[in-house]
Amino acid sequence: MATSISAVVLLGIVVFVLIQGGFVRLGPALACAAFGSFLASTGAAPVITPAINAINDWISSI
Repeated sequence: MATSISAVVLLGIVVFVLIQGGFVRLGPALACAAFGSFLASTGAAPVITPAINAINDWISSI
C-alpha cells in the first residue's frame, strides 16, 4: 500500500512538472490518466501489479 501511494505521488509530481514545463499538455495527460484508471480495472491489472512490485523491489535492493 505504501509503495503504491509513493508511486502515485511521484508520478503525479512528474506529470505536474511536465505540464508546467510545456512538454505535455493537459489534454494528453488527462487521457493517459483515464487510460491508466481504466486499465487498472481490466484483466491486465493482475499481470501489471506484480511486474511493478518486482521493479520496486529491484530498485529498493540497489
